[in-house]
Amino acid sequence: MPVDPSPRLTGENSARGAGTTRNANRHPHRGPATSAVEVRRSARRNRTVSAYREGDRTIVLIPARMSEAEERRWVGVMLDKLAAQESKRVLGDSELAERAERLSEQYFDGRAKPVSVRWVTNQNTRWGSCTPAEGSIRLSHRLQGMPEYVVDYVLVHELAHLLVPGHGPRFWRLLEAYPRTERARGYLEGVVAAGRLPHLPTAREE
Repeated sequence: MPVDPSPRLTGENSARGAGTTRNANRHPHRGPATSAVEVRRSARRNRTVSAYREGDRTIVLIPARMSEAEERRWVGVMLDKLAAQESKRVLGDSELAERAERLSEQYFDGRAKPVSVRWVTNQNTRWGSCTPAEGSIRLSHRLQGMPEYVVDYVLVHELAHLLVPGHGPRFWRLLEAYPRTERARGYLEGVVAAGRLPHLPTAREE
């Protein structure tokens, strides 16, 4: 089952033609915001290219007669469009709680049961926090607008604290269930590093 409702995007290309009507032609790609990209070709498509998320995969639908070079180009275009669309989506507290529940079911068999999950604006030195005794999870508002897999990682991290309070070996073993842990940690480390860079003056300030 998908982790969350999948956004869909459609584009146009100049390829025309018909072939056998099947979308079983699938080629795995790798994308920056998803673990795998699956390309499906269809003879019913003449000009349109579309893409959507399906769990940990991105599905890209293209015309059957599109060349390999066009396929690579359009996969990149659609991945960029999906990422741009997702960066504008901000989950409300209720949606955040629903997302946490789904992630708990997916990675912890539903054993992590938060009482409350919400955004807060007073966490500027950490991305999230958890109070196991209260069953509360709080995420920093700075995560809003970041890729969904990064928000999911922070949620999974805090959900794991409902099961293991500290950061010992057992805690990190729990996080191994989430396949994008290292990618998400790298993204957040990059954000922190970028925040420490010296301010570069604009042309008007020089």
